Amino acid sequence: MAASPQIASLLGRRGRLELDEVLAALVVDGYALAEDAKNVRMGARAGRSTVELHPLVVIANAKLINQREPGRPLSLETLAEWLAGHAGLPYLKIDPMKINAATVTQVVSLAYAKRHRILPIAATVGEVTFATSEPFDDAWAPDLAHMLRRDIKRVVASPIDINRYQQEFYGVQRSIQLAQDAKTGSDSSSAILNFEQLVELGKSGEVGADDRHVVHIVDWLLQYAFEQRASDIHLEPRRETGYIRFRIDGVMQKVFELPAPVMTAVTARIKILARMDVAEKRRPQDGRIKTRSASGREVELRISNMPTAFGEKVVMRIFDPDLVVKDFAQLGFSSSEAENWRNMVERPHGIVLVTGPTGSGKTTTLYSTLKHLATPELNVCTVEDPIEMVSPEFNQMQVHAAIDLDFAAGVRTLLRQDPDIIMVGEIRDLETAQMAVQASLTGHLVLSTLHTNDAPSAVTRLLDLGVPHYLIQSTLTGVVAQRLVRTLCPHCKQATTQDPLAWNVLTRGWAMPVPAQVYRAVGCLECRNTGFMGRTGIYEMMKLSPHLRGMISAELDLSGFGQAALDEGMRPLRISAADQVAAGLTTVQEVLTVLPPIDALADDPH
Repeated sequence: MAASPQIASLLGRRGRLELDEVLAALVVDGYALAEDAKNVRMGARAGRSTVELHPLVVIANAKLINQREPGRPLSLETLAEWLAGHAGLPYLKIDPMKINAATVTQVVSLAYAKRHRILPIAATVGEVTFATSEPFDDAWAPDLAHMLRRDIKRVVASPIDINRYQQEFYGVQRSIQLAQDAKTGSDSSSAILNFEQLVELGKSGEVGADDRHVVHIVDWLLQYAFEQRASDIHLEPRRETGYIRFRIDGVMQKVFELPAPVMTAVTARIKILARMDVAEKRRPQDGRIKTRSASGREVELRISNMPTAFGEKVVMRIFDPDLVVKDFAQLGFSSSEAENWRNMVERPHGIVLVTGPTGSGKTTTLYSTLKHLATPELNVCTVEDPIEMVSPEFNQMQVHAAIDLDFAAGVRTLLRQDPDIIMVGEIRDLETAQMAVQASLTGHLVLSTLHTNDAPSAVTRLLDLGVPHYLIQSTLTGVVAQRLVRTLCPHCKQATTQDPLAWNVLTRGWAMPVPAQVYRAVGCLECRNTGFMGRTGIYEMMKLSPHLRGMISAELDLSGFGQAALDEGMRPLRISAADQVAAGLTTVQEVLTVLPPIDALADDPH
C-alpha cells in the first residue's frame, strides 16, 4: 500500500505515533469518518489515565465502522496492517511457536525492549528481526546494529502482542535462569485434599526476584498449551536440554527447550500437582490435574510419566470440556449417521462398541453420547482406566490393579448399583467381555471400546477373546469404527478441482461422481501455515440386522461378513471420508493418511 503525500506528511515524521495524527490519516485514507475520529479523540481525552495506550489500541477499542471495507471491522490487526503499509514494512502476526525465546531474549534486555516498544522475534549470525508497533521511531536501530554488529530488520506487529510476548518470553526465560541457578526443585507445600488438585492459572503475576520460578514456568506452559489448542503436552528429557512438544490437530510440534535441571524441577512440580510420588522415579505413574484459568475456564489434564535414559518423560493429555463434549453434528456425524447412532444407543439394552486406534476420538464420542443419554431419570455408571474426564452427570469408577479392581470387577460391582447405562473404558480380555455380555443380557445398555481397524473386525475380536458366538448374536447391537481427520482452515482454503485418479483411489468400488469443486490447503497466520485447523470424525457404522446376526458363528468368514454388512447399507470409512472431502472440509491426501489399507476383497459393495 503506497502512502499518499498527505498521509506521508501525517505519519511519515520520525518519532512516536500520536492519536490525532493516526486518526487524521485514517480519515484522509477513507477508513474512518471525520465525525467518528472526533468522537474517539474526545473520548480519549476525557478518559485519559496514567497508563498511556497505544493509538491503535484506542482506535480499535472504539470499534469504528470500516468505511473502505464495511465487511471488515477496524480491528487492531487491520489497523496494524494499514500502518505497516504506510511505513513500507512487512506486517507480522506473531506466532509464539515460531520464536526461539531462549535465543531472542539474549539479544536485548527487557528494559530496552519496553523502552522502544520492540520485541526480538528472530536472530541469526548476521541479522536480528524486531517486531515494532512504532515504525516511525527507529532511532534505536542504527545504534543497536552497531552494538550487535548485525543487521537490523524491522516488521510491524500488534502493540498488544508485542507487550504480551515481552512479558511472557522474558518472564519465562528469567524463571528458567533463576531456577537453573538455584537448582530449585518444586513447590512442595501444595495442599492435596481430594481426587483433583485445582490449579489456579494466571495468578503468579509478573516475575520478580523472589518469585517461585518453577511454578511460574509450569503456569505459563499450561496456559500456553490451552491457547494453542494442544491436545497433549510432551516433556521429553535429553542429555543436555529437555524438549517441550505439543500435539496440535494430531501433529507434534516442538515448542520450547529447557535446561536439564529445570526440566527435572518442572517434572517434579507437575508430579506434585498430579498427586504422584515425587520420590519414585523408576516406575511409571499416572495422575490428573484440574486447572482453572484466570478467566474461570476449567480444564482437566491426565498425566502419565515413564522413566527414560535421561530422566522422566511426562505426557499431559488435555481434556477441555468445551472440546471433548460435543453434539452429534460437531462430532462430524452426517444426518443419516446421527440417526443410525441414536438408533443404536437409545435402546434399553444391548452392547454398542466404538473401535479405532489410540487418538481416533473414541473417548470424545462416548462422553458426548453419555451426555446426550444422561437424564435425571437414568443412572449412568462408568468404569474407566483412568477416568478421562470427571463429569457430574455420571457415577465414575477407576480401575485399580493394586487392589484387584479391574474392568471385570468394576462391571460386576456396577451391576449391583442399579444402573441403566454402563460405559466400560475398554474390553481387553475375556472376563471383561463376559461381564459386558452379562450386563447386556440382564437389561442394561453397555457402551465400550475395542482396538480394531474396522467395524466388522470387532466381531472377530470378540470371538478371539473367547466370547461364544451365540452370546454375541444375542447382545451386540452395533459397532462404529472411527478416525479423526484434520479439517481445512476456513480462513485460507482455496477452491480447486479434484484429481479424478486420487478420487477413484479413495472411492474405489463405489459409484460416487467426482465433485465439481473441492478445496486445497494453503496456509495462513491463523493456522500457522499448515492449511488445517481442527479435526472432525469419519465413521463406519454397522448395525446388526437379523441376517448379520445369523452369519455370526464360531468360524466366522470375516470377508463374507463384511461384504454382507456393505450389502445391507454399511458405508465404509473411506466413503464417509469422501463425503467430508466433497463438503469441502478436508482433502483426499489428508484422509488417506488415516484410513486403514483398502481391502481388495471389499472393493465392490455389490
